[in-house]
Amino acid sequence: MSRALSLIVLVTVALAIAQPASADLTAFVGSTRSLSSRSARGGAIGVSLAIVGFEFEYSDTFEDTLRNAPGLQSSMFNLLVQTPFALARLQFYGTVGGGLYRERLSGNADTGVGSNIGAGVKVSLVGPLRVRFDYRAFRLRGSSTDRTPQRAYVGFNLAF
Repeated sequence: MSRALSLIVLVTVALAIAQPASADLTAFVGSTRSLSSRSARGGAIGVSLAIVGFEFEYSDTFEDTLRNAPGLQSSMFNLLVQTPFALARLQFYGTVGGGLYRERLSGNADTGVGSNIGAGVKVSLVGPLRVRFDYRAFRLRGSSTDRTPQRAYVGFNLAF
């Protein structure tokens, strides 16, 4: 009987402290550093369960033909690990994931798979509105011009 009671208490406590799933949407601008610094833009949508979350991110970096630096589009699915709540209006996170990329330069294009790892912080402004600062390091497989581009961005984030 004590096992059943312990199980009931454990489940009740877990349900009492469990947080509902939350989601957020980010629109960002930034810079991709590989062969040269180039403007990047994109968006992300994510779902999180307190500490663990998942995100889909799309990014487009502009081509620089003068420096022979390709444009880069990436579509990545990521796993996020984050602080379960904001500390002094800051919610820190780390991310790792993978997906597809498309590199283009002077009419030539290459498509392949890649991975990324990164970290960032979401800064609460007012209500559900936040500013997001993010850094990602990519590893591109295939015949990409630069196999290890890096990107930093700032974006507006809406939690819902």
